[in-house]
Amino acid sequence: MAQNEKLAELSAAGVAVWLDDLSRDRIRSGNLQSLVDEHSVVGVTTNPTIFAAAISGSDSYDDQLHALAVRQVSVEEALRTITGADVRDACDLLRPIHDRQPGDGRVSLEVAPGLAHDTDATAAEAGHLWWLVDRPNLFIKIPATEAGLPAITETIANGISVNVTLIFSPDRYRAVMEAYLAGLEKRVAEGGSLDGIASVASFFVSRVDTEIDKRLDKVSDAPELDIASLKGKAGIANAQLAYQAYEEVFSSDRWRALEAKGAVPQRPLWASTGVKNPEYSDTMYISELIAPGTVNTMPEKTMMAYADHGEAGTPVQKSYDDAAAVMKAVGDAGVDLDDVFRVLEKEGVQKFVDSWDELTDSVRSELEDKK
Repeated sequence: MAQNEKLAELSAAGVAVWLDDLSRDRIRSGNLQSLVDEHSVVGVTTNPTIFAAAISGSDSYDDQLHALAVRQVSVEEALRTITGADVRDACDLLRPIHDRQPGDGRVSLEVAPGLAHDTDATAAEAGHLWWLVDRPNLFIKIPATEAGLPAITETIANGISVNVTLIFSPDRYRAVMEAYLAGLEKRVAEGGSLDGIASVASFFVSRVDTEIDKRLDKVSDAPELDIASLKGKAGIANAQLAYQAYEEVFSSDRWRALEAKGAVPQRPLWASTGVKNPEYSDTMYISELIAPGTVNTMPEKTMMAYADHGEAGTPVQKSYDDAAAVMKAVGDAGVDLDDVFRVLEKEGVQKFVDSWDELTDSVRSELEDKK
Protein backbone atom coordinates (compact mmCIF):
# COMPACT_ATOMS: atom_id res chain seq x y z
CA MET A 1 0.00 0.00 0.00
CA ALA A 2 1.10 3.57 -0.65
CA GLN A 3 2.70 5.46 2.23
CA ASN A 4 1.24 8.77 3.33
CA GLU A 5 3.25 11.42 1.50
CA LYS A 6 3.80 13.78 4.43
CA LEU A 7 4.99 11.05 6.79
CA ALA A 8 7.17 9.57 4.06
CA GLU A 9 8.80 12.98 3.60
CA LEU A 10 9.36 13.18 7.35
CA SER A 11 11.10 9.81 7.26
CA ALA A 12 13.20 10.91 4.30
CA ALA A 13 14.34 13.92 6.35
CA GLY A 14 15.80 11.53 8.91
CA VAL A 15 12.96 11.44 11.44
CA ALA A 16 11.87 7.89 12.30
CA VAL A 17 8.11 7.72 12.86
CA TRP A 18 7.19 5.66 15.91
CA LEU A 19 3.76 5.03 17.44
CA ASP A 20 3.35 5.96 21.09
CA ASP A 21 0.79 3.28 21.89
CA LEU A 22 0.30 -0.48 21.93
CA SER A 23 -2.50 -2.91 22.70
CA ARG A 24 -3.38 -6.48 21.88
CA ASP A 25 -6.32 -5.19 19.84
CA ARG A 26 -3.96 -3.09 17.68
CA ILE A 27 -1.88 -6.15 16.91
CA ARG A 28 -4.70 -8.62 16.32
CA SER A 29 -6.86 -6.27 14.24
CA GLY A 30 -4.03 -5.50 11.84
CA ASN A 31 -4.06 -1.83 12.84
CA LEU A 32 -0.37 -1.78 13.75
CA GLN A 33 0.56 -3.47 10.49
CA SER A 34 -1.50 -0.95 8.53
CA LEU A 35 0.30 1.92 10.26
CA VAL A 36 3.58 0.34 9.18
CA ASP A 37 2.33 -0.15 5.62
CA GLU A 38 0.62 3.21 5.15
CA HIS A 39 2.05 5.68 7.66
CA SER A 40 5.79 4.97 7.76
CA VAL A 41 5.68 3.64 11.34
CA VAL A 42 8.96 1.89 12.18
CA GLY A 43 8.80 1.60 15.97
CA VAL A 44 6.55 1.50 19.03
CA THR A 45 6.85 2.95 22.52
CA THR A 46 4.84 1.93 25.57
CA ASN A 47 4.52 3.05 29.16
CA PRO A 48 2.44 2.03 32.19
CA THR A 49 -0.33 4.47 31.26
CA ILE A 50 -0.65 2.91 27.80
CA PHE A 51 -0.90 -0.62 29.20
CA ALA A 52 -3.37 0.40 31.88
CA ALA A 53 -5.69 1.75 29.19
CA ALA A 54 -5.15 -1.28 26.93
CA ILE A 55 -5.91 -3.95 29.51
CA SER A 56 -8.82 -2.21 31.21
CA GLY A 57 -10.48 -1.32 27.92
CA SER A 58 -10.48 -4.66 26.12
CA ASP A 59 -11.64 -8.26 26.49
CA SER A 60 -8.68 -9.49 24.39
CA TYR A 61 -6.82 -10.34 27.58
CA ASP A 62 -9.59 -12.46 29.13
CA ASP A 63 -8.30 -15.89 28.10
CA GLN A 64 -4.79 -15.17 29.28
CA LEU A 65 -6.06 -13.68 32.53
CA HIS A 66 -8.19 -16.78 33.12
CA ALA A 67 -5.19 -19.08 32.56
CA LEU A 68 -3.05 -16.98 34.91
CA ALA A 69 -5.82 -16.99 37.54
CA VAL A 70 -6.17 -20.77 37.38
CA ARG A 71 -2.43 -21.09 37.88
CA GLN A 72 -2.68 -18.71 40.85
CA VAL A 73 0.25 -16.62 39.73
CA SER A 74 1.06 -13.42 41.56
CA VAL A 75 -0.27 -10.10 40.29
CA GLU A 76 3.28 -8.98 39.49
CA GLU A 77 4.02 -12.11 37.45
CA ALA A 78 0.69 -11.82 35.63
CA LEU A 79 1.33 -8.18 34.79
CA ARG A 80 4.74 -8.91 33.30
CA THR A 81 3.45 -11.98 31.45
CA ILE A 82 0.67 -9.96 29.83
CA THR A 83 2.69 -6.88 28.88
CA GLY A 84 5.65 -9.01 27.86
CA ALA A 85 3.45 -10.98 25.47
CA ASP A 86 2.17 -7.83 23.76
CA VAL A 87 5.66 -6.40 23.41
CA ARG A 88 7.03 -9.70 22.10
CA ASP A 89 4.29 -9.90 19.46
CA ALA A 90 4.94 -6.29 18.43
CA CYS A 91 8.67 -7.03 18.21
CA ASP A 92 7.91 -9.96 15.89
CA LEU A 93 5.67 -7.78 13.73
CA LEU A 94 8.37 -5.11 13.42
CA ARG A 95 11.28 -7.56 13.07
CA PRO A 96 11.51 -7.22 9.25
CA ILE A 97 12.08 -3.48 9.71
CA HIS A 98 14.72 -4.13 12.34
CA ASP A 99 16.51 -6.61 10.08
CA ARG A 100 16.74 -3.92 7.36
CA GLN A 101 17.56 -0.98 9.64
CA PRO A 102 18.65 -2.14 13.11
CA GLY A 103 18.02 1.18 14.85
CA ASP A 104 14.32 0.89 14.07
CA GLY A 105 11.75 -1.89 14.28
CA ARG A 106 12.05 -1.42 18.04
CA VAL A 107 9.46 -1.80 20.80
CA SER A 108 9.96 -0.35 24.28
CA LEU A 109 9.01 -1.91 27.62
CA GLU A 110 9.48 0.06 30.84
CA VAL A 111 10.92 -1.06 34.15
CA ALA A 112 8.51 -0.67 37.06
CA PRO A 113 8.42 3.09 37.72
CA GLY A 114 8.50 2.56 41.47
CA LEU A 115 12.15 1.56 41.02
CA ALA A 116 13.11 4.93 39.51
CA HIS A 117 15.25 5.89 42.51
CA ASP A 118 16.83 2.46 43.06
CA THR A 119 19.85 1.86 40.81
CA ASP A 120 20.42 -1.83 41.54
CA ALA A 121 16.75 -2.80 41.31
CA THR A 122 16.35 -0.92 38.02
CA ALA A 123 19.34 -2.68 36.47
CA ALA A 124 18.14 -6.05 37.76
CA GLU A 125 14.64 -5.60 36.34
CA ALA A 126 16.06 -4.40 33.02
CA GLY A 127 17.91 -7.70 32.78
CA HIS A 128 14.81 -9.67 33.68
CA LEU A 129 12.62 -7.93 31.10
CA TRP A 130 15.27 -8.42 28.43
CA TRP A 131 15.28 -12.14 29.23
CA LEU A 132 11.48 -12.30 29.41
CA VAL A 133 10.77 -10.80 25.98
CA ASP A 134 13.88 -12.30 24.40
CA ARG A 135 13.88 -10.26 21.20
CA PRO A 136 16.85 -8.35 19.74
CA ASN A 137 14.63 -5.41 18.73
CA LEU A 138 13.47 -4.71 22.28
CA PHE A 139 14.27 -1.50 24.15
CA ILE A 140 14.15 -1.47 27.95
CA LYS A 141 12.90 1.91 29.18
CA ILE A 142 14.79 3.35 32.14
CA PRO A 143 13.98 6.79 33.58
CA ALA A 144 16.70 9.44 33.53
CA THR A 145 16.65 10.02 37.28
CA GLU A 146 19.93 10.41 39.14
CA ALA A 147 19.61 6.80 40.26
CA GLY A 148 18.68 5.76 36.74
CA LEU A 149 21.91 7.04 35.19
CA PRO A 150 24.25 4.37 36.64
CA ALA A 151 21.57 1.75 35.91
CA ILE A 152 21.68 2.84 32.27
CA THR A 153 25.45 2.42 32.22
CA GLU A 154 25.22 -1.04 33.78
CA THR A 155 22.41 -2.16 31.47
CA ILE A 156 24.26 -1.03 28.33
CA ALA A 157 27.42 -2.72 29.61
CA ASN A 158 25.39 -5.91 29.89
CA GLY A 159 24.56 -5.74 26.18
CA ILE A 160 20.95 -4.61 26.64
CA SER A 161 19.49 -1.87 24.45
CA VAL A 162 17.91 1.03 26.34
CA ASN A 163 15.29 3.70 25.78
CA VAL A 164 16.09 6.38 28.37
CA THR A 165 12.85 8.13 29.33
CA LEU A 166 11.66 11.20 31.23
CA ILE A 167 14.40 13.59 30.07
CA PHE A 168 13.43 17.24 30.41
CA SER A 169 16.61 19.35 30.42
CA PRO A 170 19.66 19.57 28.15
CA ASP A 171 21.89 19.19 31.22
CA ARG A 172 20.27 15.91 32.21
CA TYR A 173 20.37 14.83 28.58
CA ARG A 174 24.14 15.34 28.58
CA ALA A 175 24.32 13.11 31.65
CA VAL A 176 22.26 10.49 29.80
CA MET A 177 24.65 10.54 26.85
CA GLU A 178 27.54 10.22 29.30
CA ALA A 179 25.85 7.18 30.86
CA TYR A 180 25.46 5.60 27.43
CA LEU A 181 29.09 6.19 26.43
CA ALA A 182 30.31 4.92 29.79
CA GLY A 183 28.26 1.75 29.34
CA LEU A 184 29.72 1.13 25.91
CA GLU A 185 33.24 1.74 27.22
CA LYS A 186 32.69 -0.63 30.12
CA ARG A 187 31.45 -3.34 27.78
CA VAL A 188 34.47 -2.93 25.52
CA ALA A 189 36.82 -3.00 28.53
CA GLU A 190 35.23 -6.27 29.66
CA GLY A 191 35.74 -7.81 26.23
CA GLY A 192 32.12 -7.63 25.10
CA SER A 193 30.82 -6.92 21.62
CA LEU A 194 28.91 -3.75 20.77
CA ASP A 195 27.04 -5.49 18.00
CA GLY A 196 23.29 -5.01 18.26
CA ILE A 197 23.39 -2.53 21.14
CA ALA A 198 21.34 0.60 20.50
CA SER A 199 19.74 3.36 22.51
CA VAL A 200 17.39 6.30 22.23
CA ALA A 201 17.02 9.21 24.63
CA SER A 202 13.40 10.25 25.11
CA PHE A 203 13.31 14.02 25.49
CA PHE A 204 9.88 15.23 26.58
CA VAL A 205 8.46 18.26 24.83
CA SER A 206 4.84 19.23 25.45
CA ARG A 207 5.04 18.85 29.23
CA VAL A 208 7.74 21.54 29.26
CA ASP A 209 5.37 23.99 27.58
CA THR A 210 2.53 23.07 29.92
CA GLU A 211 4.60 23.80 33.03
CA ILE A 212 6.34 26.92 31.71
CA ASP A 213 3.15 28.40 30.24
CA LYS A 214 1.52 27.98 33.66
CA ARG A 215 4.34 29.91 35.27
CA LEU A 216 4.38 32.60 32.58
CA ASP A 217 0.72 33.22 33.31
CA LYS A 218 1.75 34.26 36.81
CA VAL A 219 4.47 36.69 35.70
CA SER A 220 3.71 40.32 36.46
CA ASP A 221 7.08 41.94 37.10
CA ALA A 222 8.64 41.79 33.62
CA PRO A 223 6.80 44.52 31.66
CA GLU A 224 9.71 44.87 29.24
CA LEU A 225 9.10 41.32 27.96
CA ASP A 226 6.30 40.20 25.69
CA ILE A 227 5.18 37.31 27.87
CA ALA A 228 2.45 36.19 25.49
CA SER A 229 4.99 35.68 22.71
CA LEU A 230 6.94 33.24 24.88
CA LYS A 231 4.05 30.87 25.52
CA GLY A 232 4.22 27.61 23.58
CA LYS A 233 7.84 28.25 22.60
CA ALA A 234 9.95 26.73 25.35
CA GLY A 235 9.22 23.05 24.71
CA ILE A 236 10.52 23.20 21.16
CA ALA A 237 13.42 25.53 21.99
CA ASN A 238 14.49 23.24 24.84
CA ALA A 239 14.47 20.22 22.51
CA GLN A 240 16.38 22.11 19.82
CA LEU A 241 19.14 22.85 22.32
CA ALA A 242 19.16 19.17 23.25
CA TYR A 243 19.85 18.31 19.63
CA GLN A 244 22.73 20.79 19.63
CA ALA A 245 24.17 18.88 22.61
CA TYR A 246 23.67 15.61 20.71
CA GLU A 247 25.67 16.93 17.77
CA GLU A 248 28.50 17.98 20.05
CA VAL A 249 28.77 14.69 21.92
CA PHE A 250 28.46 12.45 18.87
CA SER A 251 31.15 14.29 16.93
CA SER A 252 33.71 14.07 19.75
CA ASP A 253 36.95 12.07 19.67
CA ARG A 254 35.63 9.96 22.53
CA TRP A 255 32.66 8.97 20.43
CA ARG A 256 34.74 8.32 17.33
CA ALA A 257 36.81 5.81 19.27
CA LEU A 258 33.66 3.89 20.21
CA GLU A 259 32.23 4.19 16.72
CA ALA A 260 35.37 2.54 15.38
CA LYS A 261 34.56 -0.43 17.61
CA GLY A 262 31.04 -0.75 16.18
CA ALA A 263 29.00 1.56 18.41
CA VAL A 264 25.96 3.40 17.04
CA PRO A 265 24.80 6.83 18.27
CA GLN A 266 22.13 7.16 20.91
CA ARG A 267 19.40 8.89 18.91
CA PRO A 268 17.31 11.70 20.37
CA LEU A 269 13.65 10.69 20.58
CA TRP A 270 11.02 13.42 20.82
CA ALA A 271 8.41 12.23 23.32
CA SER A 272 5.26 13.82 24.72
CA THR A 273 4.47 15.17 21.27
CA GLY A 274 0.70 15.34 21.61
CA VAL A 275 -0.27 19.01 21.83
CA LYS A 276 -2.02 19.79 25.13
CA ASN A 277 -3.14 23.38 24.39
CA PRO A 278 -5.90 23.60 21.74
CA GLU A 279 -4.71 27.11 20.83
CA TYR A 280 -1.48 25.66 19.41
CA SER A 281 -0.96 23.84 16.13
CA ASP A 282 -1.67 20.15 16.62
CA THR A 283 1.47 19.24 14.68
CA MET A 284 3.95 21.74 16.13
CA TYR A 285 6.01 19.15 18.01
CA ILE A 286 6.65 17.35 14.75
CA SER A 287 6.99 20.24 12.32
CA GLU A 288 9.53 22.14 14.43
CA LEU A 289 11.68 19.16 15.43
CA ILE A 290 12.89 17.84 12.10
CA ALA A 291 16.50 16.71 12.18
CA PRO A 292 18.47 13.74 10.86
CA GLY A 293 19.05 10.80 13.16
CA THR A 294 16.03 11.46 15.37
CA VAL A 295 12.86 9.64 16.36
CA ASN A 296 9.44 11.19 16.90
CA THR A 297 7.05 8.97 18.85
CA MET A 298 3.47 10.09 18.32
CA PRO A 299 0.03 9.30 19.64
CA GLU A 300 -2.08 8.10 16.69
CA LYS A 301 -4.19 11.27 16.77
CA THR A 302 -1.08 13.45 16.35
CA MET A 303 0.29 11.16 13.64
CA MET A 304 -2.93 11.41 11.64
CA ALA A 305 -3.00 15.18 12.04
CA TYR A 306 0.47 15.44 10.53
CA ALA A 307 -0.46 12.98 7.79
CA ASP A 308 -3.38 15.25 6.94
CA HIS A 309 -1.98 18.77 7.17
CA GLY A 310 1.52 18.76 8.65
CA GLU A 311 4.19 21.01 7.17
CA ALA A 312 7.93 20.85 7.76
CA GLY A 313 9.30 23.81 9.71
CA THR A 314 12.82 25.20 10.00
CA PRO A 315 15.43 22.45 10.38
CA VAL A 316 16.56 22.13 13.98
CA GLN A 317 20.19 22.90 13.15
CA LYS A 318 19.23 26.40 11.96
CA SER A 319 17.33 27.18 15.15
CA TYR A 320 19.98 27.10 17.88
CA ASP A 321 20.42 30.88 18.32
CA ASP A 322 16.68 31.49 18.40
CA ALA A 323 16.19 28.59 20.80
CA ALA A 324 18.81 29.92 23.20
CA ALA A 325 17.16 33.35 23.05
CA VAL A 326 13.77 31.87 23.91
CA MET A 327 15.09 30.00 26.93
CA LYS A 328 16.98 33.09 28.12
CA ALA A 329 13.85 35.21 27.79
CA VAL A 330 11.85 32.66 29.78
CA GLY A 331 14.46 32.81 32.53
CA ASP A 332 14.55 36.60 32.39
CA ALA A 333 10.77 36.60 32.87
CA GLY A 334 11.31 35.01 36.25
CA VAL A 335 10.72 31.35 35.45
CA ASP A 336 13.14 29.16 37.40
CA LEU A 337 14.05 26.62 34.73
CA ASP A 338 15.95 24.35 37.10
CA ASP A 339 12.86 24.13 39.26
CA VAL A 340 10.70 23.49 36.19
CA PHE A 341 12.83 20.50 35.24
CA ARG A 342 12.89 19.15 38.81
CA VAL A 343 9.11 19.39 39.07
CA LEU A 344 8.58 17.75 35.68
CA GLU A 345 10.83 14.81 36.54
CA LYS A 346 9.15 14.30 39.90
CA GLU A 347 5.68 14.54 38.36
CA GLY A 348 6.68 12.32 35.44
CA VAL A 349 7.83 9.52 37.73
CA GLN A 350 4.74 9.89 39.91
CA LYS A 351 2.36 9.78 36.93
CA PHE A 352 3.88 6.50 35.81
CA VAL A 353 3.81 5.14 39.38
CA ASP A 354 0.12 6.03 39.58
CA SER A 355 -0.54 4.33 36.24
CA TRP A 356 1.44 1.29 37.36
CA ASP A 357 -0.64 1.10 40.52
CA GLU A 358 -3.80 1.42 38.43
CA LEU A 359 -2.56 -1.32 36.12
CA THR A 360 -1.69 -3.56 39.08
CA ASP A 361 -5.11 -3.03 40.64
CA SER A 362 -6.82 -3.74 37.32
CA VAL A 363 -4.91 -6.99 36.80
CA ARG A 364 -5.56 -8.02 40.43
CA SER A 365 -9.27 -7.44 39.94
CA GLU A 366 -9.31 -9.31 36.64
CA LEU A 367 -7.50 -12.28 38.20
CA GLU A 368 -10.06 -12.42 41.00
CA ASP A 369 -12.91 -12.31 38.48
CA LYS A 370 -11.42 -15.06 36.32
CA LYS A 371 -10.90 -17.61 39.10
